[in-house]
Amino acid sequence: MPQYENPWTIPNMLSMTRIGLAPVLGYLIIEEDFNVALGVFALAGLTDLLDGFIARNWANQKSALGSALDPLADKILISVLYVSLTYADLIPVPLTYMIISRDVMLIAAVFYVRYRTLPTPRTLAKYFNPCYATARLKPTFISKVNTAVQLILVAASLAAPVFNYADSIYLQMLWYFTAFTTAASAYSYYHYGRKTVQVIKGR
Repeated sequence: MPQYENPWTIPNMLSMTRIGLAPVLGYLIIEEDFNVALGVFALAGLTDLLDGFIARNWANQKSALGSALDPLADKILISVLYVSLTYADLIPVPLTYMIISRDVMLIAAVFYVRYRTLPTPRTLAKYFNPCYATARLKPTFISKVNTAVQLILVAASLAAPVFNYADSIYLQMLWYFTAFTTAASAYSYYHYGRKTVQVIKGR
């Protein structure tokens, strides 16, 4: 049986806030309001730092849902940012396609793990009930590095039109480094897939 837990933790609420900020950032970038977008992006980054800090330091704030919701929020935020920055001609199309393709596969894998670890009889109500914890996800080290690099590129790209360095060779080098860590991260999940999932046993 799955473990029953409270999903309404502060880290989970912060992750939901980050998801909510994603379309706001996308709109600001498409409207080329980069100064405000930088501020909103900084706020989204603060929610990411806070939810991780709280979950690590208060045991009652750590949850299996959070282990999936936190990276999911990152992926939604990153996907929206990369699409909108590509629309604004600040990030190349192939890199955005590569990042979103990897994230779509990872999100599909998370839904598959949820299905496989749910005890029978499997129902939609049980599947989408966040109170039932069936598995805890542990990202690989290179995946954490990749997320950090992707966010650094977003910050650098948002700041580029503000500080007038959109054609910088260093920014272009960051594109290639981001592509490399994205490919390495995808391979790490393929190679260590089973080790990144911890099935929760009932009490």
